[in-house]
Amino acid sequence: MTTQPATVHPAFEWKRSALISSLNINIEEYQHRKTGATHYHLASENPENVFLVALRTVPTDSTGVAHILEHTVLCGSQRYPVRDPFFMMIRRSLNTFMNAFTSSDWTAYPFASQNRKDFDNLLDVYLDAVFFSNLNELDFLQEGHRLEFEKADDPNSPLTFKGVVFNEMKGAMGSTVSTLWQELTKHLFPTTTYHYNSGGDPEQITDLSYQELLAFYRTHYHPSNAIFMTYGDIPANQHHERFEALALSKFDKLDVTIEVKNEKRYHAPVKIEEYYALDEEGETENKSHIVMGWLLGSSTDLIDQFRANLLSGVLLDNSSSPLRKALETTDLGTAPSPLCGVEDSNREMSFICGIEGSKSENAAACEKLVFDVLEDVAKNGVALEEMEAVLHQLELDQREVGGGSYPYGLQLILEGLPAAVHRGDPVAVLDLDPVLVQLRKDIKDPEFIKSLVRELLIDNQHRVRLTMNPDAKLSERRDQAETDTLAAIKQLLTDERKQKIIDMAKRLAERQRQQDDEDILPKVGLEDVPASMHIASGIRDSSGAIPLSRYHEGTNGLVYQQIVIELPKLDDDLLLVLPYYSSMLAELGCGERDYLQMQSWQAKVCGGINAYTTIRGNTDDVQSTTGYFFLSSKALTRNQQQLTDLLHTTLHDVRFDEHNRIKELMAQLRAQREQSVVGNGHGLAMLAASSGFCPSAALRNRLSGLQGIRHIKQLDSQLSKANELADFAGKLQAIHQAILAAPKQFVLVGEEEKMPDYHQSLTSTWNKNGVQTTSGFEGFRLNPVHEQVQQMWLASTPVNFCSKAYATVPMQHEDSPALSVLGGFLRNGYLHRTIRETGGAYGGGASYQSDIATFRFYSYRDPRLSETLQDFDNSIQWLLTEKHEWSQVEEAILGVIGSIDKPGSPAGEAKDAFQNELFGRTPELRQDYRARILKVTLDDLKRVGEKYLSGNNASTAVITNAMTRDEIGDLGLQIFTV
Repeated sequence: MTTQPATVHPAFEWKRSALISSLNINIEEYQHRKTGATHYHLASENPENVFLVALRTVPTDSTGVAHILEHTVLCGSQRYPVRDPFFMMIRRSLNTFMNAFTSSDWTAYPFASQNRKDFDNLLDVYLDAVFFSNLNELDFLQEGHRLEFEKADDPNSPLTFKGVVFNEMKGAMGSTVSTLWQELTKHLFPTTTYHYNSGGDPEQITDLSYQELLAFYRTHYHPSNAIFMTYGDIPANQHHERFEALALSKFDKLDVTIEVKNEKRYHAPVKIEEYYALDEEGETENKSHIVMGWLLGSSTDLIDQFRANLLSGVLLDNSSSPLRKALETTDLGTAPSPLCGVEDSNREMSFICGIEGSKSENAAACEKLVFDVLEDVAKNGVALEEMEAVLHQLELDQREVGGGSYPYGLQLILEGLPAAVHRGDPVAVLDLDPVLVQLRKDIKDPEFIKSLVRELLIDNQHRVRLTMNPDAKLSERRDQAETDTLAAIKQLLTDERKQKIIDMAKRLAERQRQQDDEDILPKVGLEDVPASMHIASGIRDSSGAIPLSRYHEGTNGLVYQQIVIELPKLDDDLLLVLPYYSSMLAELGCGERDYLQMQSWQAKVCGGINAYTTIRGNTDDVQSTTGYFFLSSKALTRNQQQLTDLLHTTLHDVRFDEHNRIKELMAQLRAQREQSVVGNGHGLAMLAASSGFCPSAALRNRLSGLQGIRHIKQLDSQLSKANELADFAGKLQAIHQAILAAPKQFVLVGEEEKMPDYHQSLTSTWNKNGVQTTSGFEGFRLNPVHEQVQQMWLASTPVNFCSKAYATVPMQHEDSPALSVLGGFLRNGYLHRTIRETGGAYGGGASYQSDIATFRFYSYRDPRLSETLQDFDNSIQWLLTEKHEWSQVEEAILGVIGSIDKPGSPAGEAKDAFQNELFGRTPELRQDYRARILKVTLDDLKRVGEKYLSGNNASTAVITNAMTRDEIGDLGLQIFTV
């Protein structure tokens, strides 16, 4: 414990402080005296400040009330009565993160910014939105659900359901994994809130009334039910001053305790069979999921939580772990279930394991397989070093300074939030050292792991076995049921009620078109933008035998190492195998060690090995491409030499004779790729639409896009033949030999005082056998590509994903900055309203990608298709013909600058700086590009819009389903099946 801060705001009571040296933070806990609201402040020297307010939200049905409320809360408040303050602030801000989340038992509103003025602006808007929301009924109808005629003013046209969340959840529940999780938890938790779909079941969302939404808000959105969490260098007392002035002083304590009760326990295991929609005719064979779930103890008991995670790690962490090994190698299914592991964020934890790609009749055999492994562990235990490896992984995860999609401070906050929600101790959750010390003592007892597996799993009767089978007609029956429901509703409508529906649609359309006074909202301007961006600086040494780039960064006791190899020229048949080579390199045996021994070695030394390729067009000509292969890993400082040895062995001694292992890995990759369509459909559609404009985009689509998914399905089916499998392994070996002969260089990222040791270990290992390049090396190149794409892809998805793309110019061209700004300008001013608000899609917009010289429109989880494609075209006309204000351009510029300046982790920024420079994007070029963005004008936007986006030169790609294709036709597009 540390001492009380020197200054504490009188409205708050200081409870305690705790220094967590491994995270470089000091956690301070406070309680608001009047309302009882809790505040955890994670004090840090980091200037990227983070705010989050969370409310305990505990639904008692699957109408999605918490989720719809999360959306509607952000549609206007007392002091900011504009209809869309959230999206308006996104474009009036330099935020590094803005969002809102609905979890199974909490709803949170987080943001982050490096700019103090911006942080204060966002805090003002967020606090007013959460605690003083207007909750306009029209916003509920827009965001949640409503009845509307297909032709809004024609009562003779069919009746439809519309709403952003309604369509979002149609898309979400179109994911097999999401459906699997929902069905399992429904049976694992028969009486508590986790029984229900907090996001909303599309078949039940339409049961939610506006009055029920208001009632839920009144009880759940109160400071007495709130948890505030902050991170960064703004002192807690300054936060308290604004919390009190803007919100808390206006409330009294609410004597209602919202919590999740413990689940009632089963006295015998339960066996369930359910079904999911699979709209791929002829592909229902071997598509069943068989999973087992156990309900464990309370997630607020830290020792219990980490014992459960230790057990899960021992059983499932990698391919050498006994249960994962059994699930990967069994003939009962194609791959372990994606749900495998511990869920520890709910009030009570659960452990899940199982397989996918199976048959329903294999359920009993799968259960026996699992219990045979558990009984073996309960009888014979596992080696001490395997348990130590799991604890090593926990320590490595705790120490790493994260970044990327979430700011580091928000990652820490989200780790501690579930404990706070359930009135546990988030400080203890973040301070793992005492728990690791205890567990290291525990595992030395040979009986510890044996008794743990028996107590938590073997003797635990609260267990569910779920078999989820494919049904090729389920989507059709659901659509027909929705059609019948709407027809029945329409039949009972009086003329008066029909007119009310028409009037409501008209009022909503008017509200969506209304121009709000944006000056009500606070903002930052271009004058608040820093003069330059931060770019990590490295030291490059090419004088020795080992070309090396070193980055001195505060990595909290971790070292990062990369081997960077220039991609060699590859024939087309090898090129198609390249992504599988990257995925498998670190998953196979090396030298005398088989893949199980290599997996075990990795777990003891590092945080996994990542192998991947990056191929980019040049900054002045995207038809000219270069590519590199990366072998990358991280380790604790004490394991630097072992990490170097491990990476050297992986690259030089990998073997491709483990044919069964290769076949297993391909089946797992296929399952992952097939499941990516519903989650990343907009990305896949954009990639397909862009694929005709430059060689790197074309190749990316062939390898990892929609064409890549088709290819892996065909290839995986062929590998059942021994000769095909041997031929495939030979291609992997051929790629490897070509990469071994290519020029190499190295990257090290770590603390400056440790760098001489890192350099020494790298040099001593690689000087012995290492970096020679075969004479006559020929580098990777691709042929130019210039063609239009017009494609419709049919997949198992209840919603659509649309994209149009236009060929433009690369980074160094004078028009590139204006194209970057144009994406945000079109999204902010036109596409958000027409595609999301009016059209009902979960998302939509436009963006420019300089490395493939392409401007792309997209929509995500979209109920429409041809209308959205038309909206893309209409946005260009809007740009060219309507009058626009400078403020709209400024907002779009701010959005681009915010994304450019967004900080990453220390190691992430270093690796990003290296890779950018590797592909010719020098710091000077990047700073100059940023400066040119700040000078973009409205005339520039109109000029590039007319120059590149008008005419009939667009490529189109959409992802939809067969029923939609049958309804609307092919739209002149070429039909493919995923």
